[in-house]
Amino acid sequence: MPDNVFLRVIQWLRAGYPQGIPENDYIALFSILHRTLTREEIETVARRVAERRHHGQPVSEEEVAEMIRRTVQEEPTPQDIRRVSAHLAAGGWPLAGPPAP
Repeated sequence: MPDNVFLRVIQWLRAGYPQGIPENDYIALFSILHRTLTREEIETVARRVAERRHHGQPVSEEEVAEMIRRTVQEEPTPQDIRRVSAHLAAGGWPLAGPPAP
């Protein structure tokens, strides 16, 4: 992911979730992100989310992989998708997904 696109995704997440992303939104969030981002990009976003949860402390590859594994094993409800989409849209995320650079 080009740095400018990655930074925009992170900015949209921060704007949509100024208090941080609650764990109950992870499943829907990663489901939405999987629609437009590559696996590598998802891992990068997951690392940032995990580091924010750990107050900026580094997280291991295993922690990132486990976070992704937990979230992709479950199906989000339509209500969860709508709620998370609303947070992302409030942060500026185009509902069709982030635009190409």
